Amino acid sequence: MIIGITGGTGCGKTTALEAIQILGGMILDCDAIYHRLLQTDEVMLARIAERFPGTVTDGQLRRKKLGSIVFADPEALGDLNSITHSAVKQEVLRLLESKPSLAAIDAIGLFEGGLAPICDYTVAITAPEELRIARLMARDGISHEYAAARIAAQRSQAEFSALCDFTLENDTTREAFSAKCLAFFRELAIIKKDQSEKETPL
Repeated sequence: MIIGITGGTGCGKTTALEAIQILGGMILDCDAIYHRLLQTDEVMLARIAERFPGTVTDGQLRRKKLGSIVFADPEALGDLNSITHSAVKQEVLRLLESKPSLAAIDAIGLFEGGLAPICDYTVAITAPEELRIARLMARDGISHEYAAARIAAQRSQAEFSALCDFTLENDTTREAFSAKCLAFFRELAIIKKDQSEKETPL
């Protein structure tokens, strides 16, 4: 069973992923995969260098220079996402070739990156905005204003929920939310098993 997990920053996706790990599942963190590919995927870097001349030097991405280009130009950002999403998806598919019985794909761009269709279920993790802000302030040592701006720059929680099959609201303690995730993912496994049995011809 492959579960796609998405949601905005500060919602508690990490806790949900830890629950998958407790259940013995494979975790595919698309942000971590992307940063690893920046060090190992020569094809992706070559495509970035071709589209954005001067942003790759001696095989290393000049992130600040690339950022100054794409964040000021929506079309350029779209081109970059097209390059990186394709590479990340290819790597996710490669990692899934081992056919784990349970895996979770963690991606804020789960739908934009074309990963949602390979998931059996998609789950949005949401949380009250003020709680998200408090978590970001504590985690990253940033101001209330900056934390709120980071949240405002992302897709709204209502949009995440509308896109996904399920929504898990994280409005409690870390321990309580972890227990909630464990119970939910176990229930999903039962649902998936029941569906598989119905689909198997007698």
